Amino acid sequence: MFIKVRKNCGIYMEHNGLEQRHLVPVTSNFLINLTHVAEISFYTIKETKVRFDLEHHEVTVPPHTRVIHLQMNYLYGSYKETVNDKKARLIDRCFYKLYFMPEEMGQYEEIREQIEGLVLNQQ
Repeated sequence: MFIKVRKNCGIYMEHNGLEQRHLVPVTSNFLINLTHVAEISFYTIKETKVRFDLEHHEVTVPPHTRVIHLQMNYLYGSYKETVNDKKARLIDRCFYKLYFMPEEMGQYEEIREQIEGLVLNQQ
């Protein structure tokens, strides 16, 4: 099953293909294949956070911003051969964080409902 994220000025994305603490606005529609997602979490940011855009300008993420964090499965990871200067092997799994700013209307609830519709043990 796929979820579609539609371009919207109130949605930003962070993933580990970017530099740390960098956000990009969602400027085109894209699909995420949920069969490749290992873990999903939903949370709301409680305090103001500072992130950066691709040109290293500050982007303020306000409180009440909702986040969907998608952790991909192990097939979508890369291996690091040294960890803290020691010989080891670490799998760095891909992740995507979708930030829905407080003024964003509708897509967060729509996507969350679709994902939760696939959960078997809902109470």
